[in-house]
Amino acid sequence: MERKLNFELVPDGCWHANLRSVLKPVAWDYVRKDAYARADGKCMICGCKTDRLEAHERWEYDEKNGVQKLVDVVAVCKRCHTAIHIGRAQLVGKGEQAEDWYMKVNRCSYAEMRADLGKANELQRRRNLVSEWKLDLTWLKRFIED
Repeated sequence: MERKLNFELVPDGCWHANLRSVLKPVAWDYVRKDAYARADGKCMICGCKTDRLEAHERWEYDEKNGVQKLVDVVAVCKRCHTAIHIGRAQLVGKGEQAEDWYMKVNRCSYAEMRADLGKANELQRRRNLVSEWKLDLTWLKRFIED
C-alpha cells in the first residue's frame, strides 16, 4: 500500500552524502528555498500549515549499479521529518512520537506501522550490502539556466 509518509532509511554508507555537505551554503539555500516556495507554507507530506519547514532530500537507490540518485528536495514539517528518519528519532528518544505521527498521517494501525518499519529495515539491510555508493545529482540541473 502506498503511504503519504514513509520511513526512508538511508544506507549506512550514504549517511553523510547529503546536499548540505556537498553544496556550498549559498547553493543549498537556493535549493531548500525553492522547496519552501513550492510548499506554500504547508508540509508537502501531511499538508499541515507551519511557520517552519525543513528541507528533505528524496533519493532513489540503484543497488545493482551502486548509485544514490537525488530525485527531489521537498519541504516537510518537523514531525514528518522526524518520522521519515525514524532511526535517528529512536536514537534521540523520539521514536514513539515518530511512530505515533506516522500512524496518524497514514491512518494506519500499530501493526501496519510496524510492518512498514520492518520492510524499511530490510531494505536498508539489503542496501548496506553495496560496498560503495556513487552520487547522482543530475536533478540539480533544473537550477542551472541555459
